[in-house]
Amino acid sequence: MKRAWAFSCIVALSAILGGCGKQASQNATEASSASASQAPVLPSQSASDANAASGAQGAGALATVTTTQLPGEAAETLRLIKTGGPFPFSDDGVLFRNSALLLPKHPRGYYHTYTVRTPGANDRGQRRIVCGGPRRQTGECYYTDDYYASFKRIAE
Repeated sequence: MKRAWAFSCIVALSAILGGCGKQASQNATEASSASASQAPVLPSQSASDANAASGAQGAGALATVTTTQLPGEAAETLRLIKTGGPFPFSDDGVLFRNSALLLPKHPRGYYHTYTVRTPGANDRGQRRIVCGGPRRQTGECYYTDDYYASFKRIAE
């Protein structure tokens, strides 16, 4: 009798836990299939419309900004890049992988990232300049003020 009762409890507990696991995995599947921007894509929307809705941009659709339109701190960062430093942060000049492919595609090691100081920030902030090609050259640089979510090509 005790064995039958214990077996019934185990079966009931397995059913309860199994159901919870299915619900959790279903929620995880739904969460992983949702886009990072949470912008739904309707069947009538094209891929470019979906990217525009989510804030994503293709490498061919980059906006341009002149050096005079940049914040003063960005102009100072460009000057430091041209002279080779010294840079205010140890992470300046490190490899930028371009994983999201928001910038034109180049081999790994082509892009490097530099911090643009943010007045009043206690950390490095969200502003960066990413330059491609050999170090100390600013011919192909991009500015972001939203931590790599979008870029503007810097026209000198």
